[in-house]
Amino acid sequence: MAESLGRRQFIRTTSAACVTTALGMKGLAAAPLQASTGEHRGKIYKSVKFGMVRGKLSIQQKFELLKELGYDGVELNSPGGCNKKQALAASKAVGLPIHGVVDSIHWGTRLSDPRPEVREKGRAGLETAIRDTHLVGGTAVLLVPGRVANKEKENQEQVWERSIEQISKVLPLCSRLGIHILIENVWNGFCYVHGGPDNQTADKLAEYLDAMNSPWVGAYFDIGNHQRYGKPAGWIRTLGRRIVKLDVKDWGKKNGFCKIGDGDVDWADVRKALKEIGFSGWATAEVGGGGKERLKEIAERMDRALGL
Repeated sequence: MAESLGRRQFIRTTSAACVTTALGMKGLAAAPLQASTGEHRGKIYKSVKFGMVRGKLSIQQKFELLKELGYDGVELNSPGGCNKKQALAASKAVGLPIHGVVDSIHWGTRLSDPRPEVREKGRAGLETAIRDTHLVGGTAVLLVPGRVANKEKENQEQVWERSIEQISKVLPLCSRLGIHILIENVWNGFCYVHGGPDNQTADKLAEYLDAMNSPWVGAYFDIGNHQRYGKPAGWIRTLGRRIVKLDVKDWGKKNGFCKIGDGDVDWADVRKALKEIGFSGWATAEVGGGGKERLKEIAERMDRALGL
């Protein structure tokens, strides 16, 4: 995710074709993915963000389409987003689980904001997301804990301390409802150096997760987000069992965020790393969505990239 973009904006502006980066870099796509190895079939469950499903369809019709295309589940947004009771009814009718939600306000209403009242509002939004996840039968909330937006008011240390303070307040609710808070690695300048070298590691992120010392906090590892700053397979090995869920996208030096398999991610090494850490769980595409043909293509690319 680009530093200047929120999650919804990213999904809206990422087209079905490979997109140009903010720097305007263009180039030839990488070699296409090989056929699926099948090594993670039955261990990794394929999903999309609900907002990626386009077209004039009802909630249930969207669930039916995803089921038809071979997806195992879907992820919603909260606060806001589609009607959760209607989504739950569709999920039960179709037999397609809702595995969790994305905190939809974490980018603009940050837990790291210098204003206490904004941090409290962000925490309240996180609580809503936790309750909505429980309502629809999900297991986790994806959270971006803050952003190093102004180094005098939101630097590394401040994002660290402020976000942990707010997250700690909702952990009793997580424990009571059985919902995890999963921290995603994004272009937010936190736990890595934005604009820094391409050999950065996940050590700082692992330290941050461990600092909360809670079984209800883990990693929602986005495979493509930090290709620019480090090797995804290396980050997977470092984070290890802290990883509970995966976001799936690709990024390349020549073509920026692009179709899964057309960037620089070493998917063979990613599959190997996931096997080494014994990963089993949800993998959710976060790329430009569309109608049936586009969603079918995404499913096929996920199969080949992840060995499904």
